[in-house]
Amino acid sequence: MRNLDVTTLRSFVAVADNGGVTRAAGYLHLTQSAVSMQLKRLEELLGLQLLDRSGRTIALTAAGDQLLGYARRMVALNDEVIGRLTDQAFEGEIVLGVPHDIVYPAIPRVLQRFNAGFPRVKVQLLSSYSRQLKHAYGRGECDLILTTEPNSSEGSETIAELPLNWVGAPGGSCWRQRPLRLAFGRHCMFRPEAIEALNRAGIDWELAVESDSDRTIEATVSADLALTAMLDGSEPRHLEKVDHGGALPELPAHRINLYVRDVAANPLVGELAALIRQTIRSYAGASLRAAE
Repeated sequence: MRNLDVTTLRSFVAVADNGGVTRAAGYLHLTQSAVSMQLKRLEELLGLQLLDRSGRTIALTAAGDQLLGYARRMVALNDEVIGRLTDQAFEGEIVLGVPHDIVYPAIPRVLQRFNAGFPRVKVQLLSSYSRQLKHAYGRGECDLILTTEPNSSEGSETIAELPLNWVGAPGGSCWRQRPLRLAFGRHCMFRPEAIEALNRAGIDWELAVESDSDRTIEATVSADLALTAMLDGSEPRHLEKVDHGGALPELPAHRINLYVRDVAANPLVGELAALIRQTIRSYAGASLRAAE
């Protein structure tokens, strides 16, 4: 009878999510040697090679890919059991504000893991534009918020910085048309920077869609009727980064900033903030490594 150890599975998932042992060790607050030893024990138990260490970066083997889904579920189930049986004293509500464009892929993972640890704490997710979220935070309506901004602001903590990309339909050609057709939200912070970049480059443009609905914008862009701009890695599967070969101007990087109220009044806000930092940085690091 062979039994899988949740600790080794957690290290394996962390290495897969963070793209290497060093980042996984920092994420787990362990030494690199401890994580490496856990991975070795897991491979010896299964009699399989789970990681391909031949390249510059660590990648999963076919067996590793197959194990990853099971490992995620087992770790999540472990955390849920521990949370429901031991953390019953924690209850209440936290309001988290997140811009539309960075809800995916990180925030569902954050909510899932936080719920596993604190099942009686309700997290109310408020999704809006960065400016509106900052106003809500200033009025005391949110316990913590994320924003996408070109710079850091007073009271914020920058947890990631990502390139801003032109995004269009897969295999689309509307980026070649002039005037260039654009689709943006009325309050989108990327819109003025995209327009300014086009003006500097002398490229004619027109606003094809101006809407408060992300679905309307995505539908128009996926139909190859317009372009928009999104942070690297945040584009949905039915859209893709435009490979324009320099025909369009480069866009400035944007920061993902975190604003957190005094956690002394509610320590669980600090727990949620720590989880957000870890997860956002993990996804941001993976996005940047893929772009290299």
